[in-house]
Amino acid sequence: MPETVTGKLGEYFTQQYLRRKGYEIVDVNFKSRFGEIDIIAKNDRYIAFVEVKTRKADGLSHPFESITPSKRAKVIKTAQFYLMRYPIDLQPRFDAAAVFTRDGELEKIDYIENAFY
Repeated sequence: MPETVTGKLGEYFTQQYLRRKGYEIVDVNFKSRFGEIDIIAKNDRYIAFVEVKTRKADGLSHPFESITPSKRAKVIKTAQFYLMRYPIDLQPRFDAAAVFTRDGELEKIDYIENAFY
């Protein structure tokens, strides 16, 4: 399965996970000159900027290993840009989702709230 398809699948599974947790999906693949945010979701208290990393379940590395300091900085700058453009009275939060798939099916999601700041 091509990497872009795997990534989109992981974002889809993460959106389903967030909806089950009571979140509304506000935006997907929001881009700015600073970078991209995979999912922006909100509930009655938080606006969550979610970085999603997807890997095959039998992979050798954990998806969270690929969220580098540089990637975190890009997500934070993009979130700041988003909040300047679309002000909101919710507490911002940076979350990360590690999605594991097998044959295109969801195996497991590891989800960390406040993964970085």
